[in-house]
Formats: sequence, C-alpha cells, structure tokens
Amino acid sequence: MKKIGIIRGMETTFPDALVQHINEEYGEQGVHAEFVQIDSVNMDADPSYDVIIDRISHEVPFYRSYLKWAALKGTFVINNPFWWSADDKFIDNIIAENAGVAVPKTVILPHKQHPPNTESNSFRNLKYPIDWEGIFEYVGFPCFLKPHDGGGWRDVTKINNPHEFFDAYNESGDLCMMLQEGIEFEDYYRCYGIGRKYTKIMKYNPGAEPHRRYFDVNPEPTSPKLLKKMEKDIIAICKALGYDMNTVEFAVRDGVPYAIDFMNPAPDADYYSVGAENFDWVVKHVAKYAVSKSKAKKKTLQFTANGALEPDA
Repeated sequence: MKKIGIIRGMETTFPDALVQHINEEYGEQGVHAEFVQIDSVNMDADPSYDVIIDRISHEVPFYRSYLKWAALKGTFVINNPFWWSADDKFIDNIIAENAGVAVPKTVILPHKQHPPNTESNSFRNLKYPIDWEGIFEYVGFPCFLKPHDGGGWRDVTKINNPHEFFDAYNESGDLCMMLQEGIEFEDYYRCYGIGRKYTKIMKYNPGAEPHRRYFDVNPEPTSPKLLKKMEKDIIAICKALGYDMNTVEFAVRDGVPYAIDFMNPAPDADYYSVGAENFDWVVKHVAKYAVSKSKAKKKTLQFTANGALEPDA
C-alpha cells in the first residue's frame, strides 16, 4: 500500500477534497491518503509515508523540521522543504530573470529598525546615507514596498512618490523590505503550476474583494501567443525554484507578462476563493502528481559536492 500524507493548517476544503479524491480514484490501485499525525519525532524512526503534501510548515517551524527529516528519510515532500526554506522573493526574482522570465525592477532595502538580537555594531558594513534618489530613479513610481519573504499581500503598500515611501518604510519596523516597480497592467493572471508540467491559467483581479478576484475579471479572450508564453514561464519558474506546487501571478503590460508573485509553495486552493472549476482542476492534478510520485522509485536526498541537497540518481 502506497501512503500519501497531507499536513494542513486552518484550511479545510482543499485538503479534505484531496484526501477523498485520492482514496476514491486511486484506492483500488493500492494508494491511501490521510492527514499526517505527529507528536515528537525520533530521528531514527521511519516516516511511513511515500509522499507528504505540505500546506502549513511555513507557519510552524516544528512541521518544517519534521518534513526535512522525512525528506532525508526518503519521503517525497511537496514542496521540497529545503528549497522552500532557502527562498526569498528578492532572490527568486533574480532566479526567474535568469530563466528567461520578465520580472519588475526590484531593490532589497536595509531594515528600518534593528532586527532582534542585533545592535548598531551589527551594521558596520552598511553604507550611509542610503542613495534613495538612485533607488527611486531605478524602480520608478508607482511602485510597491513589500516584505522580501512575505505572502498574501501582508504589509504591502503601493507607493506613488517619495513622501509615501518614507511614511511606509518608517512603519516597516524590523522587517526586511524590498521596493518593486509597479507594472501598470492591462490584464492580470494567477496560474497554478503542478508537477513542473501541468498549468492552469486563471484570469485574476487583485483589486477586487478576495472572494471575487477570480470572477470580476476582463471577459476578453486571452491570445494563444500570450497563453503559450505564460505556460512556458510557469514551467520555467517552477523548475528553477524546485517547486512541484506553486502559483505564479502575471501582470501583462504591452503584451508582455511580468511575473509579479511566484513564491507560493502553499498556494490558495480554497473552494470558496478559487471557484468550482479551478478547485476541481487543482484537486485532480495535485492528486495525480502525488500518486505518480508515490509509485516512483524512492529516492533519498543526498548532499552534492557544492552542499546542495538533491535526490540520488
């Protein structure tokens, strides 16, 4: 019996539907899905899962360590907890650009306030004063101030001029922030990437109420050329970041899709948020991919010569 575990937080509709779908569609093939149960973790134990789908470890360090342990023991984790732990949005922009994807101009900024357990001497390498004029000239206005590792539009501020920037930056506390070019878009998309091969391109309205963002959208059809480019970019980003489950947001300006937000390894998949059609698609494709990995030859993670963690051959 192949065993797939789901580790979840507050969400209900997606993980519940995923367990049910796997058991109904693949149970006769010897595959069983369930919610992971954990207490303490004995380093010499066996995880007992062929695949674990992670929906919450970014908020619970105990779960993240458990998943790293499981991955080292040979469990295939969606998404790889080592890759996920290494990411931030600034670095991911550089990785995406190197993969041939258009991204907005972005600058990472020093903390406004000292992070915990640091003091003035911790920043003796920091050049002062900061060249704000050079930063504004490079990024331009409007732009967005956002945490370099945030999600869900947390602590994101649209900036129209230097005065608004300093007001927002002064309120950022000890967060590490980045300033990103605002793409004045004619269309916007949010897209699932599953298994580094399946894509679902969804029109999206970031300015609408959360429950209407997939519905209050431009009704005009998307050109085949743009669809092909976005499909290519989704796969390129997921491969470059090592993500098996992700969402990529594109702001389209002058026909060019700019990847705005694509570090979403536990992407929104709630039925009431994404709607029935998108929900059914993501449940079926995550299940299909997880089942395929459960049946694949088990590969334990190994340290390579440069220190990276990769599955063995």
